[in-house]
Amino acid sequence: MTSRLNTIWQTIKTHYWKCILFSIAFTVFYYALLMLSLIVRFQDLPNYINTYDWLENLKTIVISTPSLKDTLLIMKGEWVMEIGFMNYDYGAGISEWSLFLAPVKMLGVFTLGALLTINYFVFKKNTRCYSLLRRRSSSVTAGFGAAFVSLASITMSWVVCCSTPTWVVGLAMMGLGVSTSLWLEPLGLLVSLIGFVLLIIALFIAAGRSEQRSEFL
Repeated sequence: MTSRLNTIWQTIKTHYWKCILFSIAFTVFYYALLMLSLIVRFQDLPNYINTYDWLENLKTIVISTPSLKDTLLIMKGEWVMEIGFMNYDYGAGISEWSLFLAPVKMLGVFTLGALLTINYFVFKKNTRCYSLLRRRSSSVTAGFGAAFVSLASITMSWVVCCSTPTWVVGLAMMGLGVSTSLWLEPLGLLVSLIGFVLLIIALFIAAGRSEQRSEFL
């Protein structure tokens, strides 16, 4: 365990700036992909952008919410920007779809990018001495972890889903029934946690390969 932690730590120190840059690039790519998926799905370009005073809203939440648990849950979903399509065929207009940028969610995506980057650099070390099973175990575990976190980090809204920005909008857009998608909504945090656990397990498997290589050397 200590050897694996040391391998991970040394990898982070060696590739610190690359990890930062790749994580930022991953976050930008992730949200660009979400926006592109909305444009392709609904065949409309976004026609409005709203910004929010995120820090002031957090202050209001802290002051007005007595429960610490509720405070953290509300803060997690607080937005800083909304980009979407407004349909003006209905009077003042109705937002048909939108993408929300929530700093806490964005931090989760950034962390996902960092874990994938660290895993890549650990995995990149000479693996010729290691079994195919170990390589595949790390790759598959990391893949499932990334898929879970990516899915649970979606912050899109769709008028069909009551215009609520939630991760299950992605499921509804992919064809899952709206009622079923909304039923799954409370599981978002659990899905995200499972994803991060899988990513950490994959990282330790990768570090184990490096540890095994040192034994051959």
